[in-house]
Amino acid sequence: MRIPPPHGPRARIQALLALILAGLVVSLLPATGLAGPRPAPAPADGRAAAAAPATMLGGDPRKDSVYFAMTARFNDGDASNNRGGSQHEKSGNAAHKDPMFRGDFKGLADKLDYIKALGFSAIWITPVVLNRSDYDYHGYHGWDFYRIDPRLESEGVSYQQLIDSAHAKGIKIYQDVVYNHSSRWGAKGLSTPTFFGKRDKEWSWYYDKKTEGKEYNPLEENEKGKTYNGDLWSEEEPEGNTCKDWGKPTGESSPEGYKLYNCQWPSPTSGLFPASKYHQCWLGNWEGEDSRSCWLHEDLADFDTEQKSVQKYLTDAYSKYIDMGVDGFRIDTAVHIPRTTWNRRFLPALHDRLVEKYGKEKAQDFYVFGEVAAFVNDKWNRGSVNHSTQFFTWKERKEYSDDDAKASLEMYEYEQKQGPENQPTSTNAFLDGNKYHAPDHSKFSGMNVIDMRMHMNFGDAANAFGNGKDSDDSYNDATYNTVYVDSHDYGPGKSSTRYDGGTDAWAENMSLMWTFRGIPTLYYGSEIEFQAGKKIDCGPTCPLATTGRAYFGEHLEGSVEASEFGRADSATGEVAKTLDKPLVKHLQQLNRIRRAVPALQTGQYSTSGIDGSMAYKRRYTSGDTDSFVLVTVSGAAAFNGIPDGTYKDAVTGDTRNVTDGKLSVEAPGKGNLRAYVLDLPGNPAPGKVGPSGPYLK
Repeated sequence: MRIPPPHGPRARIQALLALILAGLVVSLLPATGLAGPRPAPAPADGRAAAAAPATMLGGDPRKDSVYFAMTARFNDGDASNNRGGSQHEKSGNAAHKDPMFRGDFKGLADKLDYIKALGFSAIWITPVVLNRSDYDYHGYHGWDFYRIDPRLESEGVSYQQLIDSAHAKGIKIYQDVVYNHSSRWGAKGLSTPTFFGKRDKEWSWYYDKKTEGKEYNPLEENEKGKTYNGDLWSEEEPEGNTCKDWGKPTGESSPEGYKLYNCQWPSPTSGLFPASKYHQCWLGNWEGEDSRSCWLHEDLADFDTEQKSVQKYLTDAYSKYIDMGVDGFRIDTAVHIPRTTWNRRFLPALHDRLVEKYGKEKAQDFYVFGEVAAFVNDKWNRGSVNHSTQFFTWKERKEYSDDDAKASLEMYEYEQKQGPENQPTSTNAFLDGNKYHAPDHSKFSGMNVIDMRMHMNFGDAANAFGNGKDSDDSYNDATYNTVYVDSHDYGPGKSSTRYDGGTDAWAENMSLMWTFRGIPTLYYGSEIEFQAGKKIDCGPTCPLATTGRAYFGEHLEGSVEASEFGRADSATGEVAKTLDKPLVKHLQQLNRIRRAVPALQTGQYSTSGIDGSMAYKRRYTSGDTDSFVLVTVSGAAAFNGIPDGTYKDAVTGDTRNVTDGKLSVEAPGKGNLRAYVLDLPGNPAPGKVGPSGPYLK
């Protein structure tokens, strides 16, 4: 989730209303108890509550590689649900004939074979709940958490049908979810404030006149791309009003000269949002305690997640998607909720629902990975453990108050005093010499994480490797980390642009990600260096077509069929050209090799006894499986103290007979690698896997 810089209260209000009046609402992206009525069961129109019984695929998530697709920007399968929104003209999207809501579930379902042909067995998709803001295509402005956004569904391709179609092809669906915040207007079924005041010439431009019985429907737009919002507005003071100084001028004016009044626009400090559901302050210090208890931005009404009613609302909502058979949750803005609340409430609730539906053993296959946005290069986020990625992979280690809000403060203060030097450590990612050992997950919180440190350092693969592994003793188990180069928010080093290091550098990054510990993940289009160097997100201030969130479907036109991972049986049209790109060929080969060598999927690793810049050994032993591999990426390597035996390279098929515990490898070249697999009883080395490619040869 991308977050803008904080600003002062007076400047914030003035700037916000100036943006709104100018039609330039900044777009953000990107991370579960009930007071009041719970939303009624939804009809069979795509709402989660009506989904037919379904099941997740199961299996260790480390065996998968993940393709991250922004649904609304990936592929358009149904033009009838395209919507430009109120910013369609001003953003420049209209001039490009590119509505923000363009891709959909049908478009994604139509190209499942493309994703399978690349070799990916899991898809992370942006949030699916009904959104509400002026620029909400990304999904992070949730309005109705119990309903699927109709701009994503089509006749014959509901969300449930997408999940079922993906599963039929052996592909998992990881759903992006948000627990931290709702839309700027609150959350339907929990609490939605009424904005009010004089609907004069200075305000009738934005709020519609209220029509009894009518409510928000994102599929109904007027000629200006605006949806009805009279359901938010009242010209009379609402019953039970809590807004401070309602109707009084703020003393500020919009750029157009409009006089601004209190209670006409979202703000945490106005009293519009009840303190029993929402936090009441603006975030000021990103590494301070207020980062978990204040609003990030005007578009994101911040839930008070320590309240039972909020916990129940979110827990019940996301249980519905578990019931639909999704295979995991990517948790947006996870760092902005106290670890105590995750560990006490949301993570146990997820686990309990999964056990109830699937049983204890299969429930462990559900992959939860949180966005703990630590945009720094050091091991601990500026020394603050509470804001560091690895911190969230651990259970609590002492008892706190029964009250969740008090407990969160107690935990924060206690752990800050402990500091980085007194945090738990783990050997779960590391080999014991050449031996795999059973990991100890008894202190695991239930949340895995996106590897922010590797992401920040991925301007160069060797840098990502060197700095990334330096943190691995502080995660509960780094082999479960989600690893990517760039995303819908940032490139390496907190760059605002998509990675543009060049094809050779991309190949090297991929070779590392697909063979080192963690779960390799690729942002859509990176397989052809799509939009390399382009600004990832500029909100509605520039056309989406010029950004890192551009529409990708033009590269997918035509047909493709894939019966196995990492290979297309047939392809025609533009998608055939896409599948012929060098990085695509590289990805296909990497995915085939990774699937053929268990140690590359689930193995622990070590660099002991190895001389090489990006070289390591990995092993996984469980039941009848015993897999041991020696890897070097790009450069030469010398492995010492390894088991004697016959080793076969999965890239070239080269065979080495080791009798003295030593194996040396010449430098294969940038982007290339060597993966020498040990022949073991009952676990033969696969030899050369797949054809040689532009890099793996």
